[in-house]
Amino acid sequence: MSVEVVLSILSLPIAVILMFLVIWNIISFDELKTDYKNPIDLCNSLNPLVVPEYALQGFISLCYLYYMQYLGIVIMLPLTAYHVYRYIRRPRMSVLGIYDPTAVMNGDEMDRNKKEGFVKLAIYLINFFAGLLWMILAVSS
Repeated sequence: MSVEVVLSILSLPIAVILMFLVIWNIISFDELKTDYKNPIDLCNSLNPLVVPEYALQGFISLCYLYYMQYLGIVIMLPLTAYHVYRYIRRPRMSVLGIYDPTAVMNGDEMDRNKKEGFVKLAIYLINFFAGLLWMILAVSS
């Protein structure tokens, strides 16, 4: 098997996992907005998922960079840079994660997190369909 086939087969399940994590994130913020969940429960459920999401997304970006998949680099590298920026600028907490229970209830912060989730979902969907296209092209050649 060629490198392109392996990379495309590897990127598809990772893209599905990333989409699941982002959808979970969006649903959790919607539950917070409608008072089904309190901020502490939200942060306790989302903070453990931040590092795995960032690691998976960074791994795919590094694979695209290593194998010179230019479309994948264009799609994923800006998001990787944003993730690094966001994690560096996170509030001081004792746990890993980016969500602080005292700040997450702020209306602007809640809206920003939901918009961020929708943008990330769009990027991961584009990545999924691009990976599907790469797999079809790599297998057919």
